[in-house]
Amino acid sequence: MSPVPADPALLHPMPGRPRVVQLKPLVKSGLIEVGEYSYYDDPDDATAFETRNVLYHYGPEKLVIGKFCALGTGVRFIMNGANHRMDGPSTFPFPTMGGSWAEHLDLLTGLPDRGDTVVGNDVWFGYHCMVMPGVRIGHGAIIGAGSVVVGDVPDYGIVGGNPARLIRTRYDDATIARLLAVAWWDWPTEHLTRHIRTIMSGSVDDLEAAAPEGTS
Repeated sequence: MSPVPADPALLHPMPGRPRVVQLKPLVKSGLIEVGEYSYYDDPDDATAFETRNVLYHYGPEKLVIGKFCALGTGVRFIMNGANHRMDGPSTFPFPTMGGSWAEHLDLLTGLPDRGDTVVGNDVWFGYHCMVMPGVRIGHGAIIGAGSVVVGDVPDYGIVGGNPARLIRTRYDDATIARLLAVAWWDWPTEHLTRHIRTIMSGSVDDLEAAAPEGTS
């Protein structure tokens, strides 16, 4: 009998633990894309992720999160809508307050747009991280608890602090290239299911040996 994979469409994958939600079946916004099995953990209402954890998201930029990402409690994504003018004496957004001030709405156009925020596959976010607009986080990265990520994070990089700085990479460049080539997160679910132990605790050699036929 073939092993039965976990269900990526199940909102609460852990029975009796509503604090954990898979994000793909949860999010409804067309501005957020999430890969299968990525989850968020929060004891205070994980299902409010779109409104409590993705802030100032008015578009058109997107938040893109890959597959198999683990998001700890309190992770926040700050989007481009948080930007204010900084070329005059005041940064206050007067037109948003209404009344005759709204006649000056043109002053809020053309603000800096850093583009989409993109998270790769298999990224682990620690407790209460903050990711600023337009950041790109590579595959296999680890974001330390309390980090404020203001710049791009390389594949398999470990970052921490405020602002977050690269502490080290999890592997050397040659090994990272091998991991990116094998791209286990793109394996067919049934094949991946048969090799969970290798993915979690095997060597890179083991992972390459387990890859489906045709994987580079």
